[in-house]
Amino acid sequence: MNTGVANTLKAIEGCRVLLGLQPLYSYSTAKPAQTLTFVPASPPPEPLEVKKLQDFIFSSQRLFVITGAGISTESGIPDYRSEGVGLYARTDRRPIQHAEFLRSSRARQRYWARNFAGWPQFSSYQPNAAHLALRKWEMLGKLHWLVTQNVDALHVKAGSQRLTELHGSIHRVLCLSCGEQMPRAELQELFEALNPTWRAEAHGEAPDGDVFLTEEQVQNFHVPSCNKCGGHLKPDVTFFGDIVNKEKVDFVFQRLAESDSVLVAGSSLQVYSAYKFALAAQDRKLPIAIVNIGPTRSDHLAVLKLNSRCGELLPRIVIQ
Repeated sequence: MNTGVANTLKAIEGCRVLLGLQPLYSYSTAKPAQTLTFVPASPPPEPLEVKKLQDFIFSSQRLFVITGAGISTESGIPDYRSEGVGLYARTDRRPIQHAEFLRSSRARQRYWARNFAGWPQFSSYQPNAAHLALRKWEMLGKLHWLVTQNVDALHVKAGSQRLTELHGSIHRVLCLSCGEQMPRAELQELFEALNPTWRAEAHGEAPDGDVFLTEEQVQNFHVPSCNKCGGHLKPDVTFFGDIVNKEKVDFVFQRLAESDSVLVAGSSLQVYSAYKFALAAQDRKLPIAIVNIGPTRSDHLAVLKLNSRCGELLPRIVIQ
């Protein structure tokens, strides 16, 4: 590929990432994954519940969907808030804060050591039946836009195109100084080259590719700098304490304005960056349906709330 074409494609990709659109790169997919280790117990959906959601989806012509961590727990990825099985219920550990990552070289070393150890498992996760159902709805013209709070790229792996990754993707890495980007898989190779003898056995699994390591395990881990400018590298995600960039938020609000109904799938909407879209939907008098195990911040806004697994309920909906 000549330099001009390469630079053009890179610029296009940068614009797509800024707006939270699906990257131009693609993933291969396997059979739908399903594991219930990190999924709270819930009864199977009743036929009447399936019918209610079927009627809701049938009446929608331009469906706006918000997904959260609860849609990916069935792929084996733990979340933060699920009752009894989420990180907050299992441990006293908390995710890294944006300000801490920026100011502390020790925090960055700890983060990247744990992410390095967790990457082989995290990168292997596959979309489950819920991700594939939403992709099918998109292909059939029912789903107008999908906004995910997840950074796991499972919607991308499922083939979703009309997609905004609201909080970014852990499958991308950027330089905090110059903005240079690279795939996370390339960074793993750099880690391996810098740490040829480093070994660490994880003591547990956390959300977003994190694992549990002791301070002793991470102290000799070496972190590369940006090849272009020597700056600090960060996953292309919105850490806790940071905000989503305005251009991406405005873009999502535009897609919501084009929609006629909202489905929340696998999210408690506790994080305001997603909850505000439910509030905007209410202001526009758009009907809201929620599929989530446990209460959500928007239950009072919903015309329909179902306490079911997304992977068990969404594939039952017939799109006509």
